[in-house]
Amino acid sequence: MAHQPTTLSRAQRLRRAGNLVNLSTPLGLLIAAVGAARRRPGPNGLTLAEGYAIPFPPAGAFTVGNVVITPLTFAALTARQPEVMEHEDAHAWQYLWCGGLPFLPLYALAAGWSWLRTGDVASANVFERAAGLARGGYREAPVSNAGFRTLARAAQTLTLKPRRLAERSR
Repeated sequence: MAHQPTTLSRAQRLRRAGNLVNLSTPLGLLIAAVGAARRRPGPNGLTLAEGYAIPFPPAGAFTVGNVVITPLTFAALTARQPEVMEHEDAHAWQYLWCGGLPFLPLYALAAGWSWLRTGDVASANVFERAAGLARGGYREAPVSNAGFRTLARAAQTLTLKPRRLAERSR
């Protein structure tokens, strides 16, 4: 990984400072520390944290502020997904644009919407789409309302079970 510039652009310095002030990068550093990840400077003002030991979230990598965290090594991750750093770099920008920590509930809402529409948390997620699905290692699932159908089946099961129990007790 010899793509670490010695100087950052003005925009990259702004993002680094903004994500520090908006507390998303400090949260990312805390998450990396709690997960026992080894940290080092990365490209574009990012901090790379590898060897993350907590199995949540289930992802090859995830970004919090300017901190990119992976349970793997970055060499293994980029061998598997060559454009993943560009994808994660886009997420660092999204933290800045969302004002830092508000990104987290906004991302959760977008993931929920995506699951409802496609049965997949990334395919219709505005943040993942903007970062590049393929660059992040995601495949695009078609809009099928799979999550809505799953919820409808669960609701139907919940409403039918009490009726069946009542019928059996007569």
